[in-house]
Amino acid sequence: MKFCWKWGIKLFVYASSSSVYGDHPNLQKIEGIEGNILSPYALTKRVDEEYAKLYKKLYGLDTYGLRYFNFFGKRQNPLGAYAVVITNFLNSLLKDCTVTINGHPTKSRDFTHINNVVYANLLACAAPSSSAGTVMNIGTHGRVTLTELYTELGKLMKITPKVTYLSERPGDIAHSFASIEAANELINYKPIISFAEGLQLTIESFNNK
Repeated sequence: MKFCWKWGIKLFVYASSSSVYGDHPNLQKIEGIEGNILSPYALTKRVDEEYAKLYKKLYGLDTYGLRYFNFFGKRQNPLGAYAVVITNFLNSLLKDCTVTINGHPTKSRDFTHINNVVYANLLACAAPSSSAGTVMNIGTHGRVTLTELYTELGKLMKITPKVTYLSERPGDIAHSFASIEAANELINYKPIISFAEGLQLTIESFNNK
């Protein structure tokens, strides 16, 4: 952001995360209602948001923060430190028909296909200056439990998954469920790919490797 301001760049779109909601008990996550930060990663995203608001206020740099909710899609690394559970499950199912769940199987996520994320970024790039200095959720406004996820993957792949349960990982949240009203109002965002469509596309991309 510092160099954007110095070089005369007028607009800055950046990635935030649903992790900034921390331990807030509300099931649906709404901008401006956040809890205590639970991980170093979440803290870095919260700091990014504060810097962005400050640069808008002090220097007039139009900043748009997009809080992504568990995005997934083709070419995502299933073994990375921040690999989303969908690609992790897919990789495991293709290898030996097993999945591993950390914590309770009723944990849920607002899984968001990468096409929705790209679409939201393009909308933010064309957003009016009056919407700048804000953060907004980018999700599908839905949630799927981990049990529902591996069950659906098994059906689509014609596999009966075997499940291993491990202890909860530090910093994990129980649920993520995005309110997308702000994104709809500020940048006219609505998901263009449903969870079911995105899941099928992702499975096809794994099978075509």
